[in-house]
Amino acid sequence: MKEKPVLNFWQIWNMSFGFLGIQFGWGLQMANMSAIYSYLGAGPSQIALLWLAAPVTGVIIQPLIGQASDRTWTRLGRRRPYILAGAILASIALLLMPNSPTFWIAAGLLWVLDGTINASMQPFRAMVADNLPEEQNSQGFAIQSLFIGLGGTIASALPWMMTNWFGIARDTAGQGHIPSSVTFSFYIGAIAFIGAVLWTVFTTKEIPPDEKELDSIRSQKFDWTLGMGEIVKLFGHLPKRMWELGLVQFFTWIGMFCLWVYFSPAIAGNVFHAHEGTVEMESSGAWAGFCFAMYNAVCFLFSFVLMRVTKYTGPKMMHALCLAMGAIGLLSIPWMTDKYGLLFSMACIGIAWSSILSMPYAMLTPALPPAKLGVMMGIFNLFIVAPQVIASSMLGYVIGFFFDGKPMSAMIIGGFSFAIAAITTLLVVSYKKNKNLQPV
Repeated sequence: MKEKPVLNFWQIWNMSFGFLGIQFGWGLQMANMSAIYSYLGAGPSQIALLWLAAPVTGVIIQPLIGQASDRTWTRLGRRRPYILAGAILASIALLLMPNSPTFWIAAGLLWVLDGTINASMQPFRAMVADNLPEEQNSQGFAIQSLFIGLGGTIASALPWMMTNWFGIARDTAGQGHIPSSVTFSFYIGAIAFIGAVLWTVFTTKEIPPDEKELDSIRSQKFDWTLGMGEIVKLFGHLPKRMWELGLVQFFTWIGMFCLWVYFSPAIAGNVFHAHEGTVEMESSGAWAGFCFAMYNAVCFLFSFVLMRVTKYTGPKMMHALCLAMGAIGLLSIPWMTDKYGLLFSMACIGIAWSSILSMPYAMLTPALPPAKLGVMMGIFNLFIVAPQVIASSMLGYVIGFFFDGKPMSAMIIGGFSFAIAAITTLLVVSYKKNKNLQPV
């Protein structure tokens, strides 16, 4: 591959803009799926298991798409064909989701939605590493974090905005009915997803392969196993830093999973004192979405801090500090009896979220071989997926057996998991600060 040129701010901006759309998909999913399952009749003990579809698709899709894009070169480039195809399919899934008649059909659509979002997102991560020199890695991933925060803010707040700003769907949720505010939000999300991705696809150029690499791509024969054998072999050759960061990711994503799955039912009981089929239940779901919008808004704003301050602290120290703030945020949620107090908790979590979306990748990419960058970043997703699979399988049982089925206990579990991730970052990860980092 040719030498990577230093890109200006707007070139990185255009390259990352599609993440705004991708986060519409993620934000709507994360803020509303637990509530949608509840509206369609799923019980609290079933919700965590129904979420299992999401992480499982990620662990399968991301390495396969990563390896396929490593071996691709078309008129649209290396990564952009996969980004575009995933966006089209994910937008269709967003349109179908709020029309689900049962929670099992919603779970199936979540499987499709998560798989196609992963198919679009993974090449985005690789494209930043493809196109940017090492000294711009932190900046590139921080700008991605900025768009993720902005997209997540709007997407998470959409049902609340529909109800409180536009007077749509002050209808009663539950008993098989998904509020119109949620339905219209998913429709808007589908349009935003495909629109933002199209912007990146048509404004960004990828660095073309040299003749030797192009010959290698052309000589590839179709593999009926889709390259799974080679992916499995790579597990014996992963760089040490990936394993170190993988340990951090394990505890980090248990914390995030606890938040995503149990925050809505936790505040429904503790703050809104809501019961199934009541207006208070619909209000608690809307406020949960607003809270998710809050932490995404802080993620957006804090991304500007990451772009500047990480130059002095380095990604490792910055990430540890941000994870510690996330621990404070999660552990403070059970103490909040007023809905506005939850905004403090969300602000702390937003700081952590901004770093989670950028700093691990900034530390990882310099340790990856360029020819295997896509597939190895896909494999790195395993360290995000594994804790979610474990949490999906066991969290409902743990909460039921040890905490009398109280959803708020998940916030405590998540908070301590974040604290362990922060300590692990400092004690385990061997990344050293790059003195060549420059502000964007």
